[in-house]
Amino acid sequence: MNPARIFEEFPADSYRGNQESALADVRDAFEAGNDVVLVRAPTGSGKSLLARAIAGCARTAGEAGPEQIIDAYYTTPQVSQLDDVAEDPLLSDLSVIRGKGNYDCILPGETDTPVTQAPCTREREFDCQVKHRCPYFSDRSIAANRRIAAMTLAYFMQTAGSDVFGMRDVVVIDEAHGLGDWAEMYATVEIGPDTFPLFDEVAPPDVGDLADAAGYAERVSKTAERRVKELRNNAEIDPEEAAERDRLNELRRDLDWFVEDYRDPESVTTWVVDQPDGEGTPVTIKPMAPEKYLKHTVWDRGNRFALLSATILNKEAFCANVGLSPDRVALVEVGHTFPVENRPLYDVTRGKMTYEHRDETLPEIARTLVRIMQRHPDEKGLVHCHSYAIQDRLEALLADFGVSERVRSHESADRDAQLAAWKRSDDPGVFLSVKMEEALDLEGDLCRWQLLCKAPYPNTRDSRVARRLEDDQWGWYYRAALRTVIQACGRVVRAPDDHGATYLGDSSLLDLFERARVDMPDWFADQVDRLSEPDLPAFDPGAALADGADDGSSADPGSSQSGSRRRSGSRRRSGSRSSGGSSPMADVWDTE
Repeated sequence: MNPARIFEEFPADSYRGNQESALADVRDAFEAGNDVVLVRAPTGSGKSLLARAIAGCARTAGEAGPEQIIDAYYTTPQVSQLDDVAEDPLLSDLSVIRGKGNYDCILPGETDTPVTQAPCTREREFDCQVKHRCPYFSDRSIAANRRIAAMTLAYFMQTAGSDVFGMRDVVVIDEAHGLGDWAEMYATVEIGPDTFPLFDEVAPPDVGDLADAAGYAERVSKTAERRVKELRNNAEIDPEEAAERDRLNELRRDLDWFVEDYRDPESVTTWVVDQPDGEGTPVTIKPMAPEKYLKHTVWDRGNRFALLSATILNKEAFCANVGLSPDRVALVEVGHTFPVENRPLYDVTRGKMTYEHRDETLPEIARTLVRIMQRHPDEKGLVHCHSYAIQDRLEALLADFGVSERVRSHESADRDAQLAAWKRSDDPGVFLSVKMEEALDLEGDLCRWQLLCKAPYPNTRDSRVARRLEDDQWGWYYRAALRTVIQACGRVVRAPDDHGATYLGDSSLLDLFERARVDMPDWFADQVDRLSEPDLPAFDPGAALADGADDGSSADPGSSQSGSRRRSGSRRRSGSRSSGGSSPMADVWDTE
């Protein structure tokens, strides 16, 4: 790596905000001998451009000796972030590669078939004459031979050990704050009807402990191996059988990893197992702080690393969570350049939103939301509902108040479509969202205000969360919630001349700010210090309906604005919470 090249590798003609000083600090941190540099940069810092400059410092072929590693990876957990990179002309030299399932076959009669189920994966002797033009293999070949290959963190981890994507000189991870959580999610093994087609044939016993889980995992792996061999013995299989084979192979890999790690006396990974409904029902095996998994999938993939995020809140805690030694890690702090008065926090708390208090508090928050809508009659608003249960109840209350014509919502299966429709609309709609605290850019009039309904504490019914709290890891618990709040606050103010208000509905948020104060970035502490109570108008639902509010006539087919309103308890969602369009963190953050 040549950190001195960082300025010439910056892709823009000029610097914005603190970008120039941030690059100097990153350069100095690497030149001081650090293997990893954490870059804590708030919303609007232009992290993608910083990431490109850092990646450009990787050793090139012309600079390398025969045995030296060259080039760089750019990776991010967020698909939307990778989409933004792919569309940014300043980042056109980043070669984007996506997972096979994102590409369609180009053979006649197969153009609606994903590459994962194309004839080359179904027919043993199939010789594809157009493989050189296959969109997946073409993108993969290009990315493998370009200086900077860009991919999601999921694809990056899945290609560990690949001959195509081997070790590189520099690895840059954007939005890296949840790296430990993402690793836990990717290493989690779910054994149920959706993941194991032969579940009924090998139904689980009562899995009481990890020894039971390991024994059952071995039985499942052997059964899956037998079925895969049967499929491979066929000269040709259909697309459904190809999908079954791939699911079984993935499950076998994950199960074998768990058994190997569980039985390794030197492994530092702690595993937990869940089977809430007992014998014969699905089993979930989860790792905590899977350092060994991250070593193989991330830390063995590069010489130097840059990890960027607005919410790496505590260096030592972050390093402990992802298996890094803090003495070889530097933290670079990038100051906020957005005026604090443009990003106010308002206290409209009406009580606690914990489960036992929710029935009492949520109607009061709904009334307050109507008053906020009155205060912003011509401006779009976003409501962070935290869970679908809260979203359902809130939507029903707003319908009772007669303001539903200004309200939009989504289900897990149509979240992207409904979000896009709301953003396109010129009407001052209020969008009831679930798990949209991250990777959402609502600059300017796309959204001028938002409401946080509930303090986003991790779900204590998750066994990993419960185990950490049993171990008295309350600092982790508060940091996790604070991180989500800070991410949410960054959705509506995206530039120095942008402005947007954030309203706090759950009184537990105020307690969170006190408990997690020590881990707050200075720029967010400035926002908290200016927290005030707004002057809201008296409750008048009629005044909450702007003249231009959507009356439903222009709603997209199938949207919550079409036809009659669906009330609490009536909606049906496809798949499990961690599938489809739902948040990839849904196994940690409760969304029901």
